Amino acid sequence: MSTNKKGMSLTAKVLIGMVLGIIVGLAINLGGFNQPGTFIHDYITNGLFLIVGKMFVSALKMLVVPLVIFSLISGVLGIGDIRALGKVGGKSFALYLLTTAIAIATAITIAASLGIGEGVHMTTTTHFSGKEAPPLSSVLINIIPTNFIDAMAKGNMLQIIFFSILVGISILMVGKKAEPLVELIEIGNEIMMKMVNIVMAVAPYAVFALLAKAIANLGLNLLADLAGYVLVLIGALMFHLFITLMIILKLFSGKSPAMFLKKMREVQIFAFSTSSSNATIPVTLRTVVKKLGVHNSVASFTIPFGATINMDGTAIMQGVATVFIANAYGVDLGTAGYLTVILMSVLASIGTAGVPGVGLIMLSMVFTQVNLPVEGIGLILGVDRLLDMIRTAVNVSGDATVSVIVAKSEKKLNEKIYDDPEAGIITEDELEIDEEAEKELAHVIEEMEEEK
Repeated sequence: MSTNKKGMSLTAKVLIGMVLGIIVGLAINLGGFNQPGTFIHDYITNGLFLIVGKMFVSALKMLVVPLVIFSLISGVLGIGDIRALGKVGGKSFALYLLTTAIAIATAITIAASLGIGEGVHMTTTTHFSGKEAPPLSSVLINIIPTNFIDAMAKGNMLQIIFFSILVGISILMVGKKAEPLVELIEIGNEIMMKMVNIVMAVAPYAVFALLAKAIANLGLNLLADLAGYVLVLIGALMFHLFITLMIILKLFSGKSPAMFLKKMREVQIFAFSTSSSNATIPVTLRTVVKKLGVHNSVASFTIPFGATINMDGTAIMQGVATVFIANAYGVDLGTAGYLTVILMSVLASIGTAGVPGVGLIMLSMVFTQVNLPVEGIGLILGVDRLLDMIRTAVNVSGDATVSVIVAKSEKKLNEKIYDDPEAGIITEDELEIDEEAEKELAHVIEEMEEEK
């Protein structure tokens, strides 16, 4: 938890909000105060907490599309060389697929060796509607938007990324004539980052509300019946985050894993709170650039790209869930079946939106391919919301890891910023300074109007 002389850091305030949210949520749940029809249930957990949390997540999602467009176009212009852009994209894509494949292979190995799901009694009546996995040809074709306005409205990240890169490349080809537009885009990018800071100012309260509501509704009872599944999945997620990703980071970039984890706490908390890689993009992008020293020309591509195709945490869930459901139903998938699961999980991660609950849609695709009963997903529906929060934190950590590695390889990593533990910290005093500047500006405008 980092603080400095200027005041408490935003990270510290968010951590306090998280802890208080968990405490309040447990108190409400364990105290039996969250029964339907009661004041606390109707007006606090599903009233005040719901409204505050939803408004915050909506504010983050509001920023995603314009932030990605301005930041990505600005990033392409910052690279300046079309060939260099191809290198960044190629490296990012290869690393994302590699980490996803390693993640699910590790999960299957751990889950299969522990034999989770054996002896589970099938008592659930919950059904989950399956969805056929789209062919690879459709995934590739759908990268190109037929209507960019529609792509923005639906938040289709791959289509937005494709269009933004194409615009950036076209501006580079136009040359000097496009300089006014380049300046406008750079100003737009700065404005979006300021908007991120404004929204972040209310983050501690939003995190408190989100977690208090989730814990009050879920409680700890849901974890009892599926203890084996939950513990193995959390263990596999932690192994991938603290061992696999950190080894990859150290091996390919030579940078300190400890410093990386310290600076990523804030992003991980946001991802945990929102269960959405897309909603966390503004926070991830700011942290990677301001705290980890990744140049915006790299981060503006790798972060939204990673939020779309990099699903390490989700892939781990699919691996563990597949073993659990297969054992619960007495189905022997064999080596070929597990290899199919690995391949399907990697392919399914491409083009899948980084929003809460999307892992279950991907899991239904995987089950369809290996002939497992999709209804089995009903076994894990009860605990998936909480586990979704954890795996999203792993997803965004993978995005940042790849961003640092690619930036280092392209000599776009400011190592002084990376190694500085105080870099990029927003303090309470700095937020107050912004408020004072706004008041001063309003006062000046008022005086001008009086003179008129």
